[in-house]
Amino acid sequence: MSRGTEIGCRSIQIFNQSPRAWRPTDYGDEDFAAFREAMDESQIESVIIHAIYLISVVTPERELAEKSRAALIHALRVGDAIGADGVVLHPGSRKQEDPGKAIRRGGKLIKEALSDSENCPLLIEQMAGHQGIVGNSFDEIADLIDAAGGGKRLGLCLDSCHLFAAGYDISTYDGIDQMLKESDKKLGKRRLMALHVNDSKEPLGSRRDRHADIGKGEIGERGFARFLSEPRFDKLPATMETPGPEKKGPIASDIELARKLRSRGIGARKRRNS
Repeated sequence: MSRGTEIGCRSIQIFNQSPRAWRPTDYGDEDFAAFREAMDESQIESVIIHAIYLISVVTPERELAEKSRAALIHALRVGDAIGADGVVLHPGSRKQEDPGKAIRRGGKLIKEALSDSENCPLLIEQMAGHQGIVGNSFDEIADLIDAAGGGKRLGLCLDSCHLFAAGYDISTYDGIDQMLKESDKKLGKRRLMALHVNDSKEPLGSRRDRHADIGKGEIGERGFARFLSEPRFDKLPATMETPGPEKKGPIASDIELARKLRSRGIGARKRRNS
């Protein structure tokens, strides 16, 4: 949280444990109370948890599924304890299995994890298009949410780099509108609960998830001015997952640039609509 405050964030994303290890961090009530107190005393308005990368809720491998269930339950319970606005989840790889069977199994696992936690939403992240990965399309996300029971705690996290890599040209007004129309049709407007804001090192439709600093990738500053000023994104918690100038994540000037581009985009939209 201190880093988020230092670089001027109003929302932050955290891992509830090491993102590349199964062993959960053992938190106690004092830890949760201290976190909530620090939130209250900071400028941070929202916290999102990113579930660990090892999780695959759609895997056909029994041992991996059991580990994934336990890790997801732990993340959701931490989210409950700190008042997080959601746990973001990569659904994982189905290997060579039939998508429908994998999605039904993943939905069952998610439903079980939700039943073992209380209130924290689970946000399915839309993926970049890698072969065998579930969540590359809004159809797959809708099917996974339906398989998990379709409850109000199930939502969507959009990632700008993933969208662009998957073939949605979000650098244009029409591309943003078409993407959101498809999302709304397949999932409903209320499912969209969070954003990841990242430029793309790879071209449109590449299906390669390679993040770039804002304005320094294929989406570009003009594209981000349009994307960040989209009215339907107002008040959503947004996380920047860019490499930063020292490959240690974004710095204060990156956050400030995003705010400037959003303001520039709002002005351009007003002129466009007048």
